[in-house]
Amino acid sequence: MVAYVYDKILSQGVRAGNLPGRTQDARKWFRDTAQTTRTTPESIMRGDKSRFTNRTMLGRMYMFYYDPKHKKTLKTYDTFPLIFPIKRESDGFIGMNFHYLGLKERAVLMDALYDLTNNDRYDEKTKLVATYELLNKSAKYKYFKPTVHRYLSAHVRSRFLEVSAAEWDIALFLPVERFEKQSKRTVFADSRKSWQ
Repeated sequence: MVAYVYDKILSQGVRAGNLPGRTQDARKWFRDTAQTTRTTPESIMRGDKSRFTNRTMLGRMYMFYYDPKHKKTLKTYDTFPLIFPIKRESDGFIGMNFHYLGLKERAVLMDALYDLTNNDRYDEKTKLVATYELLNKSAKYKYFKPTVHRYLSAHVRSRFLEVSAAEWDIALFLPVERFEKQSKRTVFADSRKSWQ
């Protein structure tokens, strides 16, 4: 259950003195713990229904099931994205899907993005204040480019599970990406080509 996965890791971290997002050591602890946690998209999506929503908000993190419109012609696609929406579209949104990055690049990008949060409380009001244009201007966000994808509302296959700011580092490293047509190793290698 999602509440169980996130709550268990959060409570272990806090007992160990690690407050989410506050220090590099705390971030590393949460990421390392999440990486070794056994879970699946199905178990995550069977969680606490109060965490689900029908709409996304810019700068918040979400997980959901997705079935792309042009999947026959796509080189690869992720059926269980982990995204921060960064732009609204009339028929959906543009979002950064962290699953397109290897674990090291996810960590580096997220560490840089923490500078773009609207507060440092990591509570229900915390969100990223980021646009494509802002991210594209700075080398410190260079890993974001392969994460940017367009999501059509008509092809979303579930409600959106909102991941709280205190859980971002956990969600980042949970092994739940679900790529079709290519292995995640190939996807990560292709993403690296975009900034080399």
